Amino acid sequence: MYPVIRMVKELVKHRNAAPLPITGTHVSQHVCWPHDIDLWMELNNGRTLTLYDMGRIPLAHRIGLISVLRRKKWSLTMAGVSVRYRRRIRTFERFEMRSRAVFWDDKFVYLEQSMWKQDGECANHALYRSAVTDAKGIVAPARVLDAMGFDAAPPEAPEWVQKWIDADAVRPWPPMQD
Repeated sequence: MYPVIRMVKELVKHRNAAPLPITGTHVSQHVCWPHDIDLWMELNNGRTLTLYDMGRIPLAHRIGLISVLRRKKWSLTMAGVSVRYRRRIRTFERFEMRSRAVFWDDKFVYLEQSMWKQDGECANHALYRSAVTDAKGIVAPARVLDAMGFDAAPPEAPEWVQKWIDADAVRPWPPMQD
């Protein structure tokens, strides 16, 4: 089940947070609750992806995207993700989430998110490919930025981001069937 109450809490908590630049980092604090864990008593990998919403949506609010989405009747969608899991997050453990846009091209915005344990170790790290959509399909990031009042060229893609983009471009779609 989607954590609606948690999302509302995050939106209320950060509703008056200072605006961020388009590539600014949104930082939030979270707890791994019993309903977030798997059979091994740690944060479930699927729940991790859901919890990353708790960073992306407030980030979108703080950069001014949410108001533009409402005004234009646009939506957000995720078009891909790569996650690296390195440290376990256990029940009742507190962690910090960091969320930011790192690059955009003619179709997608690439978002970097990470969860950090209280001892300073990174537990996991995700790279998302996201898109703004309307009734006709994907809205170009340049058009979205213009609607947000930004006149910014995309930053240079970090090498690791570009390599993921390149690798994903040669991945077969639809997937092969046996």
